[in-house]
Amino acid sequence: MHLKTYLLLLILLVFPGTVYGRLISDGVHTGIGRDSDILRLYWNNFAGAVEESCEQSYGFLPCTNTAFGNAFLILVYGYLMFLGAMYLSAGSELLLEILGPGLIGGLFLPVLGALPDAMLIFVSGISGSPAAAQSQVSVGMGLLAGSTVMLITVIWGICCIVGKCDIQNSIAVDSKDTKRFSLTGSGVSTDVWTSHAATIMAVSVTPFLVVQLPQLLSSTSARHFSVLIALIVSLTLLVSYCLYQVFQPWIQSRRLAYVKQKHVISGVLKHLRKRALGRLCTDQGEPNIDVLEKLFKAIDEDDDGYLSRSELRALVVGIRLDEINQIEKDAVEKLMKDFDTSHDHQIELSEFTAGVAKWLNEARGSKAPSLETGPSDTMKYLTDLHEETRREHHFLGDQGDGGVEDVENPRSIAIKAVLLLLLGTVIAAVFADPLVDAVNNFSSATSIPSFFISFIALPLATNSSEAVSAIVFASRKKLRSASLTFSELYGSVTMNNLLCLSVFLSLVYARGLSWDFSSEVLVILIVCVAVGVFASVRSTFPLWTSMLAFLLYPLSLVLVYVLDYKFGWT
Repeated sequence: MHLKTYLLLLILLVFPGTVYGRLISDGVHTGIGRDSDILRLYWNNFAGAVEESCEQSYGFLPCTNTAFGNAFLILVYGYLMFLGAMYLSAGSELLLEILGPGLIGGLFLPVLGALPDAMLIFVSGISGSPAAAQSQVSVGMGLLAGSTVMLITVIWGICCIVGKCDIQNSIAVDSKDTKRFSLTGSGVSTDVWTSHAATIMAVSVTPFLVVQLPQLLSSTSARHFSVLIALIVSLTLLVSYCLYQVFQPWIQSRRLAYVKQKHVISGVLKHLRKRALGRLCTDQGEPNIDVLEKLFKAIDEDDDGYLSRSELRALVVGIRLDEINQIEKDAVEKLMKDFDTSHDHQIELSEFTAGVAKWLNEARGSKAPSLETGPSDTMKYLTDLHEETRREHHFLGDQGDGGVEDVENPRSIAIKAVLLLLLGTVIAAVFADPLVDAVNNFSSATSIPSFFISFIALPLATNSSEAVSAIVFASRKKLRSASLTFSELYGSVTMNNLLCLSVFLSLVYARGLSWDFSSEVLVILIVCVAVGVFASVRSTFPLWTSMLAFLLYPLSLVLVYVLDYKFGWT
């Protein structure tokens, strides 16, 4: 732990009286007690405090009734929650380094990332009477809405700016940033899996719609029941999302293998068409035997009537499969596997003819137009198909070198990771309650609604680790790093919408609290659906899109204020 953390904890736990005039009391007036009285009188005179009692958290943490004092507490506890989030993030990355994706990366780590938010939401509604919990639960809703909006507006826009590269042919070129701040010529590109994550984020708002239905229908009798239904829907989607994250690496690997296969097929056919003296297929779509025989003889360099692996390797040398990291050996193996039906490790003329016909049919099935409308059209079609598969592979993101690396001394790394996770969890659990109290006390002292305080201030503490990690990844200016950046943002929002909302709905249902957050729900719906749908239909984001993202943040605050305080939605 850093030295400044030790000093901060020392001030809080040993010398709280030096800040707020209260020390751990042993019931005896000692010299220290008289000193604390003097310090408390000085503090109260300085801060303008009135003689009112305040409730200490855990009996030893400092308390105050003044706006200045509670602002200081929010900063202190917020910083401690920030430390907890950073420790959780560091421990998570270490575990991911030695265990890889799947169960750890798909299930365990997203839950840990949302843990600080979930803790704050839980403590905002679990303590005190139902009436007190009803007044405090707006802190949890403010945190939930603020975290969601901040991540996919402010942080999304910042990542778009720091990760910008030159856009050429609708793709941001890795590590090339010469167009400075061109609103249309500079931006970021992400892979297709990031678009899927954005779609999932948009779908994750479904429980908000379910719980809001009675308000939309002006029904008061079904409100408590709708909370239960929304909770079931939220938990079901949470489990489904975690399972998807667990199995997604395998799905991605299979999808990449399929795209590589299509790229090999299109490349070989394009190369054969260049070398052929006529069309590969007749007007009826059948293989053109004469042309294929000439091709076979041209490839069969030793004229033995068979194509060997070395002859196939010579065929694929000029196909430029290296542009998707497809090595020649893999391409030869794909050719041999599909063409060598006799399994004698060589390809005869009939197998070659049948194999080319099979690949032509597969290529023809990729698009609607006929493959053999004319010699020039055929070449153009195969060229377009080859380019399309290359672009598809580019946006899928080749994970061939993205596996788990061998690490030295994995046991010590695992121990360090567990300790960091435990430390982060303890900090989040211990200081969540006093942070919520400080927000409520500051709200009372300043007459500022606690929702707006938690909306603006608390996400800076609980989501700092995700924000810092996303910005650092984005600054690497590559498609893969940009994909990791925006996938992390969409995943964090999805986990907020599912895990944190499940905690929130559980509190509302178990304690019989009323659900009256129409404006907040509307803001979450607008932002998540707008960004989710926009990011699911495109993979390249010019710089002007960051301006729109930035605008959504103040518009969200204004919308809540207008709906609650001008139209009386709350």
